[in-house]
Amino acid sequence: MNILFLSLSRFTDINERGIYSDLMRELVRRGNKVYIASPTERRFGKPTSLVNDGNVEILKIKTLNIQKTNIVEKGIGTLLLEWQFDRAIQKYWGDVKFDMVLYATPPITFNKVIGKVKRRCGARSYLMLKDIFPQNAVDLGMMKEGGLLYKMFRRKERKLYKISDRIGCMSPVNCEYVLDHNAEVDRAKVELCPNALEIVEQPALTSSEKSELLTKLCIPSGKILFIYGGNLGKPQGIDFLLKVVEANETRNDSYIIIVGSGTESYKITTWFDEHKPKNAKHMSALPKDEYDKLVRICDVGLIFLDPRFTIPNFPSRLLSYLENSMPVLLATDPNTDMGRIAEQEGFGLWSLNGDLTTFMANMTKFVDNPNMITTMGQAGERFMYANYTVDKVAEIIDPRIVTQ
Repeated sequence: MNILFLSLSRFTDINERGIYSDLMRELVRRGNKVYIASPTERRFGKPTSLVNDGNVEILKIKTLNIQKTNIVEKGIGTLLLEWQFDRAIQKYWGDVKFDMVLYATPPITFNKVIGKVKRRCGARSYLMLKDIFPQNAVDLGMMKEGGLLYKMFRRKERKLYKISDRIGCMSPVNCEYVLDHNAEVDRAKVELCPNALEIVEQPALTSSEKSELLTKLCIPSGKILFIYGGNLGKPQGIDFLLKVVEANETRNDSYIIIVGSGTESYKITTWFDEHKPKNAKHMSALPKDEYDKLVRICDVGLIFLDPRFTIPNFPSRLLSYLENSMPVLLATDPNTDMGRIAEQEGFGLWSLNGDLTTFMANMTKFVDNPNMITTMGQAGERFMYANYTVDKVAEIIDPRIVTQ
């Protein structure tokens, strides 16, 4: 099968680890040829180009900056994406007959591209719904519900659902949300299709390797290490994370590590500069190899989501915690079901974002029960193997894709 993947992720090849590159490799392993349309932003100074690597072709389409830029360029760049992708696909792959067009949100602005491919090729279409927009922007106060911008994007969202033959949602509550808020969507085409990774077995770190890395990063040993790794933006509810760091300063048996950057990271930097916490450390970035090792050394993974969300979310950093046999401690909005899933399946503890008393009590449970950390970590790894691996997601997306 020829599969066209429309992506906002910047692909250089498919050998790096990630939910999309791992899935592309799995589809190739199953005997398919994958065509990836991916943006190359203006800031990189490169023209549109095509990379052909046998069963993978990557079309790197020159676009305006849509990341790490001002809101005006990001807005214009996002609106131009559809036209730029359509023109490039016509030019480079106009004679390719695609069997499937695969795409994820964001963005919700590829309707015309998808429609053209479906009409020209008779291709099936599959939406991997990672982001429910524009409602998430409304929840975070970034857009007014009922405003002109909201109405425009809401129409595009509905058209995207209509043009998609199947819609894969990240959790059971995500499925129900889409159906409850879009009466025109046929229940039969909505299904569970979560984030997933290819499992890679890693050799255990030696005691000396652990000690060497902790010393290098000025992280104390002999404490229970809680790690937050990932984006520090509005969706994460950073204010509550800082309250947790502050509350943890009264203890001497736990340590919080924050690795990440984003639109709200200045709050972290400012607070750390002012308060100089003894039980926490913030690093804006680490080399990938060092970060992966640090995650394997830490004891508990932290997940935060803004309490204002009315849409359910799937925190992507969950996967890196689970694959390293690490339990999770979550503080989310009441609509996201991952906290309840973690407690039901025995791999984590959950509280509402804003409930500091319960969150700190859950931290204490981990600190006072090292055996619980091990048991929950093993449960999380089993749950990931059963639910969040790319081979299972490939089967969900198209059961007719047969391993050769």
